[in-house]
Parts: sequence; structure tokens; C-alpha cells
Amino acid sequence: MKVFYDKDADDNLLRSKRIAVIGYGSQGHAHANNLKESGHDVIVGLHADSKSWKKAEEAGLEVTFAREAAEKADVIMMAVPDELGPSIYKNDIEPALKDGKYLAFAHGFGIHFKKIEPPTGVNVFMVAPKGPGHLVRSEYARGRGVPCLMAVHQDVSGDASAVAMAYASAIGGGRAGIIETTFKEETETDLFGEQAVLCGGLTSLIQAGFETLTEAGYSPEMAYFECLHEMKLIVDLLYEGGIGNMRYSISNTAEYGDLTRGSRIVTDATKAEMKKILGEIQSGQFADEWMSECESGKENFKRLESEGERHQIEEVGAKLRAMMPWLSQNTLVNTAKN
Repeated sequence: MKVFYDKDADDNLLRSKRIAVIGYGSQGHAHANNLKESGHDVIVGLHADSKSWKKAEEAGLEVTFAREAAEKADVIMMAVPDELGPSIYKNDIEPALKDGKYLAFAHGFGIHFKKIEPPTGVNVFMVAPKGPGHLVRSEYARGRGVPCLMAVHQDVSGDASAVAMAYASAIGGGRAGIIETTFKEETETDLFGEQAVLCGGLTSLIQAGFETLTEAGYSPEMAYFECLHEMKLIVDLLYEGGIGNMRYSISNTAEYGDLTRGSRIVTDATKAEMKKILGEIQSGQFADEWMSECESGKENFKRLESEGERHQIEEVGAKLRAMMPWLSQNTLVNTAKN
């Protein structure tokens, strides 16, 4: 694995180019603002009815229509949701592409699964921060950074990798590490992590633990604290120094329970299901399923999302968090601004 830092990046390669960030959501707002504060020429591309237009302007950014931004730019960063990427690319980006331009992505989904197929005359690279956009922005503002993955799909100018590295450095990745990878590896590992561990696995584990305690007669408030609230305390220890660091910090009783009971929850059958999920990602089955879901109006997605919002743990959590007003101070997400 190759890892690069700010000292390895040639900022001049990017400074002479105009950059269009298409989209101003979680990743888009972070990229655009970090690039601007790094001294680069940035323009944000949005649709006319975008709710983010005013937010970007209030942040001091130049904003225009996506197609116009793409036409004006030398480097075009696609920071849009995976399900919208193909249509935005077809309608707004592809008509503006000229040989020698640089088409960039914050995630490899569209390219890897061939939902987007750029012409052979353009450079194509990826800079994918390993963290949500709001963290990419907040860490940069603190003088730190979030590690970035970097990959090149097409290199017609001979410097796509160097331009990608300069871009990653400009959004703060060079402060923490820029890791060379491929579109395939980034996409497949990212989807697997989200589905099996970070999001799908974690939320299902939390809800199952909460339900087990409440169904046994324990109060929902105690179940919330034990299965959700304290999760942050454990994750912070893991983030800081790995599993060993967490086990060093907790009590011997907790560690013994961890070592002897954890494998009864995540069993060989769980791992077998994880392998099945990975297979669905690798084959493109999940990508096709997700795009089909979006094309049909997201009926199943909306139903599942609504069911999650109505879960008792959400109601209890809202009441308990209201008792802890400090939790809402200095939050990463401010929907009025980012």
C-alpha cells in the first residue's frame, strides 16, 4: 500500500486549473469550501431548484448551473448521490467534456459498475475521503484532515495521478494520508463496510439489543443508554487505538464478557451472510438493485426508512437527548448551512 502526504503533492498542478464541484451535499460542500480555503479557483454546479444554492452562495462560493460549471472547468468533481450520478452526467457533464479535461469522483460506484462511461479522451480519477463530508470539513477547519483514497481510471494527459494527489491534498487528505487504491477496491470495500458493519450491521445490532432488553421488562431509557448512547464511548476508544485500546480501557468484567460472548452474537452463520453480501456487491447485483429501486420511485426504501423512524428507540432517544442540551452544541451537521 502506498501512502502519500502534503509533501508529495504538487499544488501547482491544481492551482492553474479551474475546479467545478458538482453537488453541494455532505461531500460537495466539504470539497468546495476546503478547496476555496486552500486558495484554488472553485465553482459549484447545481440545478436551478437546488436547496443548496443559497447555502453555497452564503459560504462565499461562486454558483452556477451544473452544465455551465462543467463547461468552465478543467477539473470536474462529481460529488452527487450514486443514484443521481448517471442522469446528471448524461445531461450536464458529458456534453461539456473535452479531450484533456479531468473528470473526478468522490466514490467509485458509477465508474466501477459502468453506470457512467466517460469518453476515452478525458482523464478520470477518484479522491474518496474516508469519512462523511461534514467530518472532512470540520477536520480541515481544525487544521487536520481525513485520510483520502486515490485512484486513476484513465490517464490521457500523463499526470492524472499527480492531479488527483494535489486535489486530495487541497481538501485536507495530505495531512492525514493519501492512500493509492483502485476504483474496484474502494467501491466494493466501501459498500461492504456500510452494509455489513458500519451502518447496516451496527444499527441492526443496536435495535436488536434494545428490543431484547425492553421485551424482558427493562425500561426503554436504560436500554437506550446501554445499547446506543454508550456506543460512542466504545467507538471513540476503538478509533483512538484499535480493539486492544478499547479492551485496556474497559473493566475486566466487560472485557471477559467481550471475549467470551461476542462470538455468540457474530457467529459463523453471520460471517457466511457477510460473504453473501460481499458476493452481491462484487457481482453488481446490489448496484443494479439499488438503481432499479431508485428508478421505480424508492417505494421499498421509503417504507423501510419510515419503519426505522417509528422504532421506539428513536422516540426514547429524542427525549433523552433533549435532557442533554450539550449534545446539540458544535454539531458537525447544520442543515441550514451544510
